[in-house]
Amino acid sequence: MLDPSVLPMIVGVTVIVLFGGLGMVMSKSFGSRAEDRLSELTGDRRGRPGKKDELLKGILARPAAIDLGIPSIWNKLIPNAENVNRLYQQADVHFSFRTFAVVVAVLAVLGAVIGIFFLPIYVVPVASLALAASPVLWLFRRRRQRIEQFIENMPDAVDLIGRALRSGHGLASGMGLVAEEMKGPIAVEFNRVYEEQNLGLPIELALRNLADRIPVMDVRFFVIAVVVQRTTGGDLAEVLDKIGRLIRQRFELHGHVKALTAEGRISGLVLLALPPLLLLFQAFTNYDYVSVLFNTPVGVKMLAGTAIAQLIGAWVIKKIVAIKV
Repeated sequence: MLDPSVLPMIVGVTVIVLFGGLGMVMSKSFGSRAEDRLSELTGDRRGRPGKKDELLKGILARPAAIDLGIPSIWNKLIPNAENVNRLYQQADVHFSFRTFAVVVAVLAVLGAVIGIFFLPIYVVPVASLALAASPVLWLFRRRRQRIEQFIENMPDAVDLIGRALRSGHGLASGMGLVAEEMKGPIAVEFNRVYEEQNLGLPIELALRNLADRIPVMDVRFFVIAVVVQRTTGGDLAEVLDKIGRLIRQRFELHGHVKALTAEGRISGLVLLALPPLLLLFQAFTNYDYVSVLFNTPVGVKMLAGTAIAQLIGAWVIKKIVAIKV
């Protein structure tokens, strides 16, 4: 049992951490103040943002999550900060990494406090880790959704570049046309390629950076085709038409495979959800029947073994139904 005399101290520390974290999140950093001053300098006389305001907020002008050239605490704590920067770029996150770290720390403390008051002491680290991992999982989910949106619009973007080449535009101009005419991640990423080559970066290197930010096979097809064509020559518009048809055929095949594996995915979901839901139902309707699982060492070991078996089963089912196209 937790000593009642310790409760006021825990509550006080929790309140201090929460308010301190919120203060750090809401306070403006030096970079934010600098951006505000630049907006004032580039805005019109009535204080509205000027034409450069969008560029200041764009992904190209956005600073890296962790500056690899300046020694900082993040470079010491994180073994591979370059991967964190790439994840930030792929997810297109607008807030700073310091804010993200503060949110993770606050959620970890909140999970520990909730665990101390409402859960057994050995479950406290699990509750803290679960809440702290939720922003990281959100970051990976945002990255996956953004890449999926990019790939959905990839055939239309390739066709648009091909039509631009046939009408007399250059490759870079065609990418700029994609950035102007389309919306979402596809416009942002092609605008970044366009702006990078405008700033002097070779277009081949800018395209390879695009393939690093969007690590999927369809983008690699496009980049390899452009690089090879610029080296050997040929009709790039015709090559892009073939790539567009290839991407659409891959979409059709992926949808067909997804339909065929729908039964397996639903069966796996039911099999994975049934044990915890049944345990929850028994805990509310007849707690004495399942209390032995929580109050005895053998029951706790059985629950741990069941959880591990569930995770292994989920991994096996995912391997069975996940067919790469």
